[in-house]
Amino acid sequence: MSDDQEIKQQALARTPLFAALPQSDLDQLGQMAKRRQLALGQSLFVKGDPGDTLYVVVSGVVKISMTSPGGSEKVLNLIGPGQMFGEIALLDGGERTADAIAVEPSELVAIGRRDLFDFFDKNPRGWTRMLAACCERIRWISEMFEDATFLELPARLAKRLLLLSQSFGQKGPSGEVLINLRLSQQDLANQMSVTRESINKVLNSWDKQEIIHLQRGRITLLAPSALERIIKADRS
Repeated sequence: MSDDQEIKQQALARTPLFAALPQSDLDQLGQMAKRRQLALGQSLFVKGDPGDTLYVVVSGVVKISMTSPGGSEKVLNLIGPGQMFGEIALLDGGERTADAIAVEPSELVAIGRRDLFDFFDKNPRGWTRMLAACCERIRWISEMFEDATFLELPARLAKRLLLLSQSFGQKGPSGEVLINLRLSQQDLANQMSVTRESINKVLNSWDKQEIIHLQRGRITLLAPSALERIIKADRS
């Protein structure tokens, strides 16, 4: 097996959609897939583009966002290694509903709609996995809307940091978790649809309480359990 084929297969096998497939099916999908390199800040697609490709991140980070007519940005998600995106537009063949931009030099594996659908037609259980993946994305979007409606900013921010730590976290010897992602306070504000000043106030308070540690665009969770208590208290 070539290095190129192995990289594609390993990337696909890390996703819930393809993880349970036998090696023969991964071989077939790997032959269909193509690798794509993105430079820092490079756009992959913009809102309104055809939704004809499914992407899996091999390395780097891709930002999914929307921009208002006035130029303000709403960050919907950050996609890291082992995660996929583009499945909803791929399924119905509609237009992209957001922009995708590399926030780090990134490598992706891409599978076109026609190739993937031909594969699923020959492997019908793949349709079930695809629908499950789309349902999971819709549930996640619904939960984001619910959080924005019912949770106060500290609880929303605590939940977002814990989520980022699951995708990009590196555990330290004392239980601390470094979010291995350059994340400015403005980036967080764009994700939360609030001002940078309001994010700064909460983060600095947590830094003083030694719940987190802020240093040069990096956030370390010193006490993840404290963030969980903040969320729980807001819901009670």
